Amino acid sequence: MGPVITAVILSFRDEAGNFTLANYLYIFKDPYFLKAVINTGIFVAISVTLEFVVAFSLALLINKRFRGAGAFLSLALIPMTLPPVAVGAMWSSGFAVHGWMNSLLYRLGFITEGEKIVFLGGTEFQSLMLIILIDAWQVIPFMMIILLAGLQNLPKESIEAGYIFGATRFTVLRKITMPMMKPSIQTALILRIISALQVWLIIVMIYGYRRIPVLVEEVVFYEEVLLNFYRVALAYSVIVSVIVSIVAVIYLKVSGAFEKAPE
Repeated sequence: MGPVITAVILSFRDEAGNFTLANYLYIFKDPYFLKAVINTGIFVAISVTLEFVVAFSLALLINKRFRGAGAFLSLALIPMTLPPVAVGAMWSSGFAVHGWMNSLLYRLGFITEGEKIVFLGGTEFQSLMLIILIDAWQVIPFMMIILLAGLQNLPKESIEAGYIFGATRFTVLRKITMPMMKPSIQTALILRIISALQVWLIIVMIYGYRRIPVLVEEVVFYEEVLLNFYRVALAYSVIVSVIVSIVAVIYLKVSGAFEKAPE
């Protein structure tokens, strides 16, 4: 707790140690701040939605315990075991003009010899969508495990009762399975939202700084790239922490996590 308090205090100090709002005013006037907020918001909204839908679908599939489900689960978990640095390095080399993605597409016959796809040459929005797909590839297994654990702990009697009374699979899923899985869904989503708000390393490793500005990337930029801007970086850290806390509280409030359980 001490380092956190110290960081907050220093974010309101200038080089002479006097109280100032200059660090925060500098951030709010920086055009990259608004870009970072928008990009982070888009990333969180699309990535969390996409990853939840795919992860929940995979969890339902694996929960059916079909032949080979164990092997499928083991393969699906591989991306989750890779650190972000390895993921960034792998896809950075893959999406280069002379990277392994173009080589693979050539071997499969999708492109001709000498033809190259410039994966990293799109617009800022297209580049953000590419990062979302890469992030989804790594994070979906994490959400899938949480949701699968929730599915496997459900009482089978309740689900079987739904089918006995004539409910369809979709109705059972919507009216019985998902309501009973609410704690697992809340856990998966809140953890994912918080981690999505903190994305930066993969973006920097593939595109470098400020090609796709996001909030935490700006913190690192001011701390590591620019000299004598560490107080601005601290102020950025405080802003990011406040945003993460507000989003988490709003989600928990909307999801009903603060409501008392009926006695």
